Amino acid sequence: MSVTWQSEDAPPEPPLGPVGWLRVLARGSIMGVTVFGGLAVLLLVRLVERPLCGMDRPATPYITQGVCRAALRILGLPVTLHGPRIGGPGAVVANHSSWLDIFVLNARKNVYFVSKSEVAAWPGIGWLARATGTVFIKRDPREARAQTKVFEERLLHGHRLLFFPEGTSTDGLRVLPFKTTLFAAFFNDALKHELQVQAVSVIYHAPPGADPRFYGWWGDMSFGTHLLRTLAARRHGRVEVRYHPPVRVDDFPNRKSLAQHLEDLVREGHALTEE
Repeated sequence: MSVTWQSEDAPPEPPLGPVGWLRVLARGSIMGVTVFGGLAVLLLVRLVERPLCGMDRPATPYITQGVCRAALRILGLPVTLHGPRIGGPGAVVANHSSWLDIFVLNARKNVYFVSKSEVAAWPGIGWLARATGTVFIKRDPREARAQTKVFEERLLHGHRLLFFPEGTSTDGLRVLPFKTTLFAAFFNDALKHELQVQAVSVIYHAPPGADPRFYGWWGDMSFGTHLLRTLAARRHGRVEVRYHPPVRVDDFPNRKSLAQHLEDLVREGHALTEE
C-alpha cells in the first residue's frame, strides 16, 4: 500500500504453532485450488464471452461471485446482509478494512472494483483483479479526464463500479473521511441524470477473544503475514454488510455534498452492529 492509514500499534502476532500451520495448509490449499481454479474457468469463459459480448459480461461475474462465496465458506467466515442491494447500473461506495473486503463484497453482488494502479502488479491479487474486470486508476490529476471516460463507459454499459473513497484500508474500527476527487466523475453530463450511488457499511467482528482489529489490514502490515493469521484462526468471527438506500447523483449540487452524504450513511451503518 502506497498511501496508508497508520496507527500507533498493530495487533500482536502470536506464533502459529503446529496446529495453526496445519490449518494454514488445509485451508490455504483448498482456497488456492478454488480461487485459481475459478480464475482458470473464468478466463476460458471470457475467451468466448469477450468476442460475443465485448465489454458486457453476462456470465463471468457469476463465476467470481461463486468463487468468493466458496472462499468465505472455506475460511469459516459468515456474512450477514442487511438492506436491499442496488439494481441496475450505478456505483457503490464502502468503507475499507482489509483485502477480505473483495471477497465479502463480491460474494453477494456482482460489482467491479476501482483500485489504484499499483495493485495490477501485485502477484496473485493483480492477476485476479485484472481478470475480474477491475478498473485501475492513477492518483494523477492529468489522468482525471481519461479516467472519467472509463467510468462513463463502464457505468453506461450497466457495470456497477465499487469505490473505496477512504483511499486506504484501516483497522476496521473506524471510517475515515471520504476523498471527493473521484466523485467528480459522477457529475459528468452523460452520467449525473442516469446514475444512482449506494453506500455500504462493512463491519468485521473479530473471533472470540481476539483483538477487535483482527481483520484490519493497514499501514506497513504484510499481506502474507495477515493471510497466514487469517488462515490459521481456530474460529472466525463474522462480517455484517449493511446496504443503504441508493441516492441519485442529480439530487446533489456537487461532489462534496454527495460524498459527505454517503460518508454519513456508511458511518451510521458502521455504528449499528449486532451483538
